[in-house]
Amino acid sequence: MSDVSGTHGVVVGINGNMVTVEITAGKTVQNEVAFVQVGQERLKAEVIRIQGDIANMQVFEDTKGIMVGMNVDFTGELLSATLAPGLLGMIYDGLQNPLRLLENRQDFFLMRGQYVPSIDPEKKWEFHPEVSVGDTVKAGAWLGWVPEMHIKHRILAPLGILGSTTVESVVPGGAYSVHDTLVVLKNKRGDTVKVSMLQTWPVKKAIKAYRERLYPNELMITGCRIIDSMFPVGRGGTACIPGPFGAGKTVLQQLLSRYAAADIIIVVACGERAGEVVETIYEFPELKDPRTGGSLMDRTIIICNTSSMPVAAREASIYTGITIAEYYREMGLDVLVLADSTSRWAQALREMSGRLEEIPGEEAFPAYLESRVANLYERAGLVRLHSGKTGAVTMIGTVSPAGGNFEEPVTQATLKVVGAFHGLSRKRSDERKYPAIDPLDSWSLYTEHLKDDLNAQLDPHWVEMLQYIASALRRSAEIGRMMTVVGEEGISIDDLSLYLKGDMFDAAYLQQNAFNDVDASTPIERQVRDLKLMHKALTTAFHFDDKPGARKFFASLQDAFYQKNYCPMGSSEYLDYERKIEEMIASGDQS
Repeated sequence: MSDVSGTHGVVVGINGNMVTVEITAGKTVQNEVAFVQVGQERLKAEVIRIQGDIANMQVFEDTKGIMVGMNVDFTGELLSATLAPGLLGMIYDGLQNPLRLLENRQDFFLMRGQYVPSIDPEKKWEFHPEVSVGDTVKAGAWLGWVPEMHIKHRILAPLGILGSTTVESVVPGGAYSVHDTLVVLKNKRGDTVKVSMLQTWPVKKAIKAYRERLYPNELMITGCRIIDSMFPVGRGGTACIPGPFGAGKTVLQQLLSRYAAADIIIVVACGERAGEVVETIYEFPELKDPRTGGSLMDRTIIICNTSSMPVAAREASIYTGITIAEYYREMGLDVLVLADSTSRWAQALREMSGRLEEIPGEEAFPAYLESRVANLYERAGLVRLHSGKTGAVTMIGTVSPAGGNFEEPVTQATLKVVGAFHGLSRKRSDERKYPAIDPLDSWSLYTEHLKDDLNAQLDPHWVEMLQYIASALRRSAEIGRMMTVVGEEGISIDDLSLYLKGDMFDAAYLQQNAFNDVDASTPIERQVRDLKLMHKALTTAFHFDDKPGARKFFASLQDAFYQKNYCPMGSSEYLDYERKIEEMIASGDQS
């Protein structure tokens, strides 16, 4: 990126990663990119506040060595993401620099001031045109496609054009680089626009090149039973996973990225510890993708900004990730964005707000925290494109509240805007119950909103079954708390039976073994079949002569359910356990 705006300034103040600049020539705008000249290094920055001729900028690098009087060059361009074929399988930093290509001459940390192209400008892509001369197209229309990994990467009409344009010329099919002109469009004023495979888009502005926005109307299947059955996420919906350190947020995210029904996975490692991020980077290429049969990395993009990298880039990283997701959504694809974690992103906002000397809100977070969180999550969604196809961005963000306190501002601001809450429990994690999602604290708005669709798609009594099971779990938990006070002797045998039913459902259905090939992910067809059988066991009125007999019976029944989880659906072992469970339910049925 070069200085093309003619706007210049000089540094008049430095406060951590915030630099104050006096504009000496030209004008600047909010979110414009600038470079601070420090010797031979040019450090990238973004304008975050303008007051007359004074601009405050957040610098995306270590500000060591910046002094008053140093020159600042403005580019005339907003902080943007580069969108083109070649994104899949890449690992970027928060500014979309490919981390594999950056030099590292400072041993442990990356050398500052390094910026390389996000996309290989020399690589040739086999272009297949889909429009003809004279066709009328709008922003985001499909002009053609190139093969990228397992998908057809659609070449889109410029996302920012207004109204309709006419195709003036189209190149024949063949191999082209991302900068070659493929299509020429003409608008009603007679202006022509040359279209290549590559375009840029400001990361803090939502892409809206579609016909209409739809409410999520179907489930996004994740393969995780407690999510899909109890607290579902809609396709194009939003969810948050708050939890204390060590409760399994990262492992759960990796399982979702592997088994969720999405065409593209975008992992935004925003301020997490470098060890976890490095583990993800090394593991993903080695993991087999159950969807495509190839490497999981082939349909994944990682935006990596660890806790040891510049704080200011955390804010950019999450916007870069959601912008790339919107781009692939314009191709009619389903994209899953996993942000880990939005707490670190909010901390970056808090740090910059403090340096700007803004009036602080709760726990020193900026007063506009809620609106920023809402603006971020509302960029997810299901849309109908101009072609009539639909595309979706589903966003699941983890939150890392200090001490597992869900009352802190970031968690509360997130809960106000998401459609599902999957709260991780330290207690369940310590008990080795994974995933450690608390079935009593968690909730999903999609169950009620999609009630008719769920009953039609899965089972006519699906939502009714879920409501009964949720009630049974709450009753079981109440009896469990009662037992801690009065002991087992202080409750009736019927109450003990209710308690054991809830415990059986928790152990044999809500928990999954991520290290077992069968149990790691459960198809929705199997979830429906297994849950109906479990519901039958929970609603059956069993009769027992004594409490030891009740415990022995439910231990055997729970073991049968548990062992069935490890049998492939439809196998002889699976059917044998299913018959055994039916017989046990019938043998203990009081009615």
